Amino acid sequence: MPRSRAERRTHVPVAAAGTDRLETMNQLPDLAELIDASHVVTLPMNVQFRAVRHREALLLEGPAGWGEFSPFLEYGPAEAAAWLRAAIEASWEGYPDPVRTSVPVNATLPAVDPGRVAGILSSYDAAHTIKVKVAEQGQDLAQDVARVAEVRRLFPEAAIRIDANAGWNHDEAMAGLEALAEYRLQYAEQPVDGIDGLARVRQEVARRGLGVLIAADESVRKESDPLAVARAQAADLIVIKAQPLGGVRRALEIVRDAGLPAVVSSALDTSIGLRQGAALAAALPALPYACGLATGSLFSSDITTDRFLAVGGELQLRAITPDPSLLRSHAVSAERRSWWHRRLAECHRELLRKMG
Repeated sequence: MPRSRAERRTHVPVAAAGTDRLETMNQLPDLAELIDASHVVTLPMNVQFRAVRHREALLLEGPAGWGEFSPFLEYGPAEAAAWLRAAIEASWEGYPDPVRTSVPVNATLPAVDPGRVAGILSSYDAAHTIKVKVAEQGQDLAQDVARVAEVRRLFPEAAIRIDANAGWNHDEAMAGLEALAEYRLQYAEQPVDGIDGLARVRQEVARRGLGVLIAADESVRKESDPLAVARAQAADLIVIKAQPLGGVRRALEIVRDAGLPAVVSSALDTSIGLRQGAALAAALPALPYACGLATGSLFSSDITTDRFLAVGGELQLRAITPDPSLLRSHAVSAERRSWWHRRLAECHRELLRKMG
């Protein structure tokens, strides 16, 4: 007789992201249970973002609710396993108690031409903070400046932050920050790759008196030691994401140990993944910056009719439950579902490998 989900449970501890051994947190569901609980979907986007026009995600329905496992397609098991840990936390463990019931969010502007800026930002009902993508492959600094200038023209009082996704080298970063500083940037996110490179840019920004704060994203979530950026004094603040860091509780530990202000951001998630990010933002002791959790508006459809979108520039904490008809209509092909199940198995093995 097949075992129930409650019975199929591997009695071993679950991983903490960025560690060689796993900390005891809870039991890890076995692979068969996870596959039984999974729904794989593909969602269309209104605009290309990170070269993505359709976002695939594996959703888990567990005893504590719903979780999302959606590492980008190019990520291997070593990196993607933390995303699985976050999905298991959300769906099997639930979230820590919040200290706030809503979180402010920023609008996100992809690397589009200035003529499209107003139309894209019109989908945000209160664009008090705007994150502008820069350093897009195939574009130049003049295009970045034109995009940021148009945002400032349309929103003279908004807080503007830029995100280069490590797309500049040192000289390009300094030229970019020199040119964009006049638009009163709140901060520049990951202008260059690597912790050493980030520290060098931060030092040069201070020497030139540009007054631009430096935020670390990839240098936190892609490093084997997410605290290294703080020890190197390479950033003024850190950007944290629930999925890449292994879940809400692990991300809270990183913020505590780093001792730096934190901005919670999404990883181009469905409403389920955005709820995971909101749980993290809601549990932080301090939340000095608007969060990058309003990316649901970049999708033309979602897995729920009650999409997790901002109202008045804020996300209100609430439960998110997928609509069965939308899960069916957005389901991937049998071939893609098999691909995701193989990926799930690889990441499950990676979590088990780290246990000892």
